[in-house]
Amino acid sequence: MTNTELIEKLRTQILTKDEFILLLSTYTKEDMDYAAKIARKICDGIYGKDIYLRGLIEVSSYCKNDCFYCGIRRSNKNAQRYRLTDDEILECCHEGYGIGFRTFVLQGGEDGQFTKERVCSLVKEIKSRYPDCAVTLSLGEKPYDEYKAYKEAGTDRYLLRHETADEGHYSLLHPNFMSLTVRKQCLSDLISLGFQTGAGMMVGSPYQTAEHLALDMLYLYKLKPQMVGLGPFIPHRDTPFYAEPGGSFELCIFLLSLVRIMLPNVLLPATTALGTINPKGRELGVLAGANVIMPNLSPLSVRKKYMLYEGKICTGDESAQNVRSVQEKMKSIGYRISFSRGDFIK
Repeated sequence: MTNTELIEKLRTQILTKDEFILLLSTYTKEDMDYAAKIARKICDGIYGKDIYLRGLIEVSSYCKNDCFYCGIRRSNKNAQRYRLTDDEILECCHEGYGIGFRTFVLQGGEDGQFTKERVCSLVKEIKSRYPDCAVTLSLGEKPYDEYKAYKEAGTDRYLLRHETADEGHYSLLHPNFMSLTVRKQCLSDLISLGFQTGAGMMVGSPYQTAEHLALDMLYLYKLKPQMVGLGPFIPHRDTPFYAEPGGSFELCIFLLSLVRIMLPNVLLPATTALGTINPKGRELGVLAGANVIMPNLSPLSVRKKYMLYEGKICTGDESAQNVRSVQEKMKSIGYRISFSRGDFIK
């Protein structure tokens, strides 16, 4: 089967692991363009020309975990730590609402100071003040009862990348107290509780092979999350992987298209990491099938402290205050930004 035939097959049925490996190992620029054309047509047919904006609030750079690739891992003594107060988070929402955002994403490390009670109280307050808004959380692995409490408090969505679907590969990226089994159980719990759930992987992470990415695609197809976040691995100088090469921009773009073709209705961000390694990253991501952008609403004083990887963009166009620039860039490629909640369309 040619790569074109494999891309066409993915429109109607899932590929086998070997077919994914072949496609991801041998794709060309022509294959990328072909997949992007199909992906964009699929997305336009479901979501039209709207690119949904989410206001990202990075609530804490403290984390109990020690993932080998992450700049805010607990072993990094050089990381600049902060945690926003509830009032600061609510002020971010106030500013974002005034700009026009109708989805707020509260993201942070696994910080014990953000207890179940505190998070639920925050969510309730945000939903009380802005009942027309969606709240997304991305706070890591939690017990089922905690996720349930988040849902009952009014949380609409939850993001939790699986990072890699292969147990052996997972163990090379994380300390031994972390487990892919636990991560997958969390994702199953989130879906069972009715969250619009986001999974996703890091592209080009150390030791990654085409087989690992094939397993990621098969896992996503089986899980059927409402959101998929994928972006390139970018090394951070204060982690064990500081000398490893970064992930391929082209492979990220190709995978965005394949995910859109495989899961037509998915909410698919053009991620900050994509924009970090290529100044046209977000535009090219949208043209490849993405339909979400998440500008930063965090206070300016802390944006450079939430440094998950080297060189992370956090001002300029990535800033929520520069919506007009994003608007113009989307217009230049034939799309329009949408401040609506931007829920998953079944």
